[in-house]
Amino acid sequence: MSLRDDMLSLGAAAKAAARALREASTETKNKALDAAAAALRAHAKDILAANAEDLKAASDLTPALRDRLMLDGKRIEAMAKGIEDVAALPDPVGRELARWTVPSGLDIARVATPIGVIGMIYESRPNVTADAGALALKSGNVCILRGGSDSTNSSAAIHAAMVEGLKAAGLPDAAISRVPTTDRAAVGLMLEGLGGTIDLIIPRGGKGLTSRVMAEARVPVLAHLEGVCHVYIHEKADPAKARAIVVNAKMRRTSVCGSAETLLIDRAILPTLGVKMLDDLTKAGCEIRGDAQVKQAYPIAHLANDEDWPKEYLDAIIAVKAVGGVEDAIAHIEKYGSHHTESIVTEDPRVAERFLAALDSAIVLWNASTQFADGAEFGMGAEIGIGTGKLHARGPVGVEQLTTFKYIVRGTGQVRP
Repeated sequence: MSLRDDMLSLGAAAKAAARALREASTETKNKALDAAAAALRAHAKDILAANAEDLKAASDLTPALRDRLMLDGKRIEAMAKGIEDVAALPDPVGRELARWTVPSGLDIARVATPIGVIGMIYESRPNVTADAGALALKSGNVCILRGGSDSTNSSAAIHAAMVEGLKAAGLPDAAISRVPTTDRAAVGLMLEGLGGTIDLIIPRGGKGLTSRVMAEARVPVLAHLEGVCHVYIHEKADPAKARAIVVNAKMRRTSVCGSAETLLIDRAILPTLGVKMLDDLTKAGCEIRGDAQVKQAYPIAHLANDEDWPKEYLDAIIAVKAVGGVEDAIAHIEKYGSHHTESIVTEDPRVAERFLAALDSAIVLWNASTQFADGAEFGMGAEIGIGTGKLHARGPVGVEQLTTFKYIVRGTGQVRP
């Protein structure tokens, strides 16, 4: 069979499985998830061996991208725990979102339903295999997973554990499908919709992947764009909070989309608190790229250029700019940000509320690290991505965001005059 035939067959099997998932009980879905979590733990050695193969083959990756790819016992346990957390969530399917009666006597209810078949295209983050599979299953959706070529062995081993969970609950294997080839043409076929079998595409990766998906997709896309996240330090920031938040927001994990990429500091505090924060970052191993005022106050900083402000480094590098207050900070973020996550550090509630209300990003925080931009931290168990678009879902995309709705109308014999 050709690649096209193989992919169309994969899509047809997923579509056939969608009905079983749509009608699966909460108990059945939870049984599958709990069994999948147990299988991940049971096969941890196999998963780590597969990951070692991927890491060996990916010797040319940057340290940050290798960090995304790397698995260890702690990360496998986090995946398993995340699946169990998803299982413990309320079932989003069948929720009555609204209900009313119209003058004709018809009883109308808006009820949450699964989307159907979700095509998930992601780069070298093997944990997405577990997160996406679990969230799709809990929300009654079938998913077709196409991970990055760098993580192919790791993703295959994790997918095998997810399928064990499906079998334990009597659900079809195709409910969590995986594209078994690294051929990039498979992505193109998914973007075409696999003969009308895919209902939604979700890309999760860098600008190159997302741009391709947005340009070529012939089915709806739930975009996860770049994480050009900002931290703004207002002149009335608590120094201890500011120093802790800045280092955490940038350096906790530089490879995640919630990592801060730009630091904005009020000019009034740049020579004092600002310099201390920059020194904290430098000691933590972060490269500073500052504007002229930052360079003057902190001479070891590299001079930033126009390409630094909209850049998602995903590395131990941060762009730093001196600003003239909250309005200046808001204007900078609106010009250069990706509408992902922004944080303000201040003890002035009026300024904080101005910042929170004015910015149109998916997530805005007050006195907290941007690294909290994560579905698990939001109590969602896991996430399939961070939605940065305006329609359907914004911020962490969990089980509720993976549903649509239908209207159920109950009558007593009415006909329309």
